[in-house]
Amino acid sequence: MDMSVFDLFKIGIGPSSSHTVGPMVAARRFLVENGPLEDVVSVTAELYGSLALTGIGHGTDKAVLLGLMGETPQGVDPDAVDDMLAAADVDGELRLLGEKAVAFTRKQHLIFHMSENLPEHPNGMRFTLQRADGSTVSKVFYSVGGGFIRAEGEAAGEDGKRAVRLPYPFNTMAELLGHGVSSGKTIPQMLRENELTRISEAELNAGMDRIWHVMRDCIQHGLETKGQLPGGLNVKRRAADLWRQAQAGDSANQLPHDALNGVSLYAMAVNEENAAGGRVVTAPTNGAAGIIPAVLKYYAEDCKPVDPVAGVRAFLLAAAAIGMLCKRNASISGAEVGCQGEVGVACAMAAAGLVAALGGSNAQVENAAEIGIEHHLGMTCDPIGGLVQIPCIERNGMGAVKAITAASLALQGDGTHFVTLDNVIETMRQTGADMQAKYKETSLGGLAIHVVTVNHAAC
Repeated sequence: MDMSVFDLFKIGIGPSSSHTVGPMVAARRFLVENGPLEDVVSVTAELYGSLALTGIGHGTDKAVLLGLMGETPQGVDPDAVDDMLAAADVDGELRLLGEKAVAFTRKQHLIFHMSENLPEHPNGMRFTLQRADGSTVSKVFYSVGGGFIRAEGEAAGEDGKRAVRLPYPFNTMAELLGHGVSSGKTIPQMLRENELTRISEAELNAGMDRIWHVMRDCIQHGLETKGQLPGGLNVKRRAADLWRQAQAGDSANQLPHDALNGVSLYAMAVNEENAAGGRVVTAPTNGAAGIIPAVLKYYAEDCKPVDPVAGVRAFLLAAAAIGMLCKRNASISGAEVGCQGEVGVACAMAAAGLVAALGGSNAQVENAAEIGIEHHLGMTCDPIGGLVQIPCIERNGMGAVKAITAASLALQGDGTHFVTLDNVIETMRQTGADMQAKYKETSLGGLAIHVVTVNHAAC
């Protein structure tokens, strides 16, 4: 599997990796691949399926415009987004890739096909350029979860990356465990050697340290920022007030679980930042972005590691291995398999990472990941109002605590257990395939429709 730790952990902005990060990348890629742009007179973007149904709440409209303007998820300034988009709306034009100005209005050039799906994935989009001579060029892209995109007809992995021969290739956990037995190496050690076929050790370490730095900053900003989240639900940010109460010792919560209470608040702080369109790391998605940072902070501060830097790197490498397997053999897209593929996978990744960082065996890492996914099987993705707020924010807090519980159970055993990780990943894939579309990031069923119905009835 030719996937990198930096494919799973990407620095971007909220509120969604599949609905914000992916469309931004796709819009920019379309223009880059179809330049030069001097004779372009118009551009149109069409959104289908889940991207259309929950696109406004997930910021897809904004992301597409930013991508057409040449912005990237890792490079755009979250604090400047609203001003940039407001200026484009006032001017009635977009400057494509920051260079070629064309007339553009959202009503005319950004089209939402609410009742149509494109064939290869629920998150489909089509971009069309018209040139001065009347000719057009059009291309379909799919946002397949975690910020990954794929052009129509493009196989997974056909993204222009140089193919490399990995020292420890694996497509299943059974294969990775087999490599561990034959080599005597841990999962983080094997993942590290795979990464070093692409980049230097200094680049790898710096990249992982940067990921952790952004995660820490996101937690801290979320623990300091009060106010109300955008989108119309009037959801109040809670993490900052709850954190202040916990630090002051005046919390009404008398349960003796300070460390786990902190973990919940770390995760909620990240997902409040995500919901506000702030800087986050896909882990492996934006909707589940709080779980891994929260468990990493728990490891670094509460587990008192002797070498926290090495431990954090081992955590990220082991977590990435689990994410790679889930993405390859099932999905990390809520629009494809529901929230089991987002919060469930993030929980499994965090549990595996924590076990690896604490020196657990490869079998214990696998066991922890299996527990993490198994107890999220069947979880739907039904965000109220199409916003990544309810139940997403609290769900990350719960997922982080469950990851620590899974790691604890695995570390108390010898790695022997009944259901394998490969079994549970395949179960997740089949469960997602059986799940009705209304429960997969469309806001047409489940909690989303129930709450809306209740609110309308009360009016």
